[in-house]
Amino acid sequence: MGNLTPPLAAESEALKEAYAALNRNDIPAMVEAFDAEIDWLEPSERSGGRTCHGQAEVQAHLSQARATWAEGGCDPERLIVGGDKIVVFVHVRVRLKQETEWREADLADVYTFRDGKAVQMRAFADRRQALEWAGVGTSDAT
Repeated sequence: MGNLTPPLAAESEALKEAYAALNRNDIPAMVEAFDAEIDWLEPSERSGGRTCHGQAEVQAHLSQARATWAEGGCDPERLIVGGDKIVVFVHVRVRLKQETEWREADLADVYTFRDGKAVQMRAFADRRQALEWAGVGTSDAT
């Protein structure tokens, strides 16, 4: 047997690169992994959370959000593949420009892929909810 490429391996690497691009404030590079017609869904209770459609709208939203950071970043701690989805456990630690305190949270972003590009991103404050929504077993979640 030859080496089998794990499902969505290239897409997983693209997402890791996307978070690295976000952290270095290179939003155009971040959205390269996204389909032109991506749906971006953030819960309204999240600070600045909103729904966007299309790569340009998502890029504008992310640029605006990223501009509020003084320092810090979003670290993808774990990627879990399930079918056409990748659940990303994200540790956020940022200090906003107008604040002295750091904000920290453990979140999950679920990306749905089609033809190598993310066609949807849905953000969750609760990692277990993200796994359930994505149809990934919660037994291996930590």
